[in-house]
Amino acid sequence: MLLRLAIALALFTPAAAFAQRESSRASLSRVEELLAMRFEDSGSTAKELSPAIVVSVRPAFEETKAWYPNAALSSLVRVFGSASLRSCEACMSPRTWVEEGRLEQNTTDLTTDEIVRLDERYRNDGPPARTAIWLDENAEGVSLRVIDLRNGRILVADNFDPMMLERANTHRATSLTRELDRRVRGDSLTHTFTDITFYPGQHWSFDWSEQWGDTNANLSGVSMSLFDPVLGVGGHYVRAVPSARNILVGGKVLMSVPSAAVTSVTGENTEVIDPLMTGVFLIRYPIARSNYGISLTASTNGRVGVGISLLNSSILPFLP
Repeated sequence: MLLRLAIALALFTPAAAFAQRESSRASLSRVEELLAMRFEDSGSTAKELSPAIVVSVRPAFEETKAWYPNAALSSLVRVFGSASLRSCEACMSPRTWVEEGRLEQNTTDLTTDEIVRLDERYRNDGPPARTAIWLDENAEGVSLRVIDLRNGRILVADNFDPMMLERANTHRATSLTRELDRRVRGDSLTHTFTDITFYPGQHWSFDWSEQWGDTNANLSGVSMSLFDPVLGVGGHYVRAVPSARNILVGGKVLMSVPSAAVTSVTGENTEVIDPLMTGVFLIRYPIARSNYGISLTASTNGRVGVGISLLNSSILPFLP
């Protein structure tokens, strides 16, 4: 029994440790990439945050205790450069104060003032540190915190995992909250739709819609068609049904431009290619969270078509 237990520990413990190291290594790569992108986007450089004092590179697992601190420091060196970093070993150790009749040990995180005092004590003739860095390992990856020691301002505070799932989920939740808040306020939004049905009948049209109403379930605006009718303009109204996967149901009323032009010249109701007015019944079914959908159209000209809808894909960049 003991032999089997020893074999199991030998087989599974290294594998778990290796998997965790791979997760942390990939997360450290994400840290390097994100910091490089932020420096590039802001036009700043790592030198503007230097000298930087490394307060903590704490591992989260016993298996990574020896490996993680060196890996984290290596990542920071690649971002900031070795000449710009200072390792604060005193910051990573418990602080002990001895007074007459009293012994106090503090294992909580350092305050900004304590970090500044430790930097003053050990930096010798070097310039004072501008920033403090915490790069600790956690269960999913690593966490990074960077603060400005001059004013305590938080420069970076983020968690990283290999696939950046936490940031993606946070962004998705924030977007949902912003969208729900906008709906509560009743603010309108501009949307663009391109409907292309090609079987068995053709209907190509472009819609520019304003979203409105108490629940923002209504969309109305201007439409232009290229088929059924050929070169038509008019208006449309559709309504979103959130309970049915946000399907859009509505219709369009389109005026044939060639027929209208001839009618205005002759003074008689003349049909050129298409009737003067055409009604189009429309259903759009969004595909998951993509910008594509399935469209179904049926017009008063007796044409029915099935095709695709491009949702919020602007054909002309100067149009909303």
